[in-house]
Amino acid sequence: MAKLTPKQKAFVQEYLVDLNATQAAIRAGYSQKTAYRTGADNLIKHQIQNALNEAMKNREIRTEITQDKVLKELAKVAFSNGADFAQVKTEKRKKQIWNDSTQEYDEKEVEEQFVELFDTDKLPADKKAAISGIKEGKYGIEVSSCDKVRALELIGKHLGMFKDKVELSGQVNNPYEGLTTEQLLKLIGDEDGD
Repeated sequence: MAKLTPKQKAFVQEYLVDLNATQAAIRAGYSQKTAYRTGADNLIKHQIQNALNEAMKNREIRTEITQDKVLKELAKVAFSNGADFAQVKTEKRKKQIWNDSTQEYDEKEVEEQFVELFDTDKLPADKKAAISGIKEGKYGIEVSSCDKVRALELIGKHLGMFKDKVELSGQVNNPYEGLTTEQLLKLIGDEDGD
């Protein structure tokens, strides 16, 4: 395997910062004018690809952050349910209700709905992971969850479910390649060139 130049080594290290080839090329010392092209070229060079793959594997081992770990954390958020944290209950309760005819309060049993929050100490860790915050708000306790739709979107993108652009691959065989203009005009029946 060919050895990397000092600039290529710097490019590999800088690319790991933000996965932006243009910025990595600039920070590695390549010309700012040609950084976009240089960055793209570097990413297709086999020795740089190998160095990037090895560096990413080493980082994964060092940080213990793997794709599986990230996906599992996203799944906790994506597949969470509001009913994991609270539920709406309906119960009969005794309540003091004003009686206009007697001009007194009467105690009556009425059905009321209320929200019952679950004790967070009793929630499983995977359910807690979906909570982004809990606070005492104007109307009581507010439980905020992480962005479920965004988590589903990220999982879908990782799995290749959503494509922002169409990817084409393959070879196009041009049967007319190498023909002169005269020969092409003859083929279409326009021998005069009109």
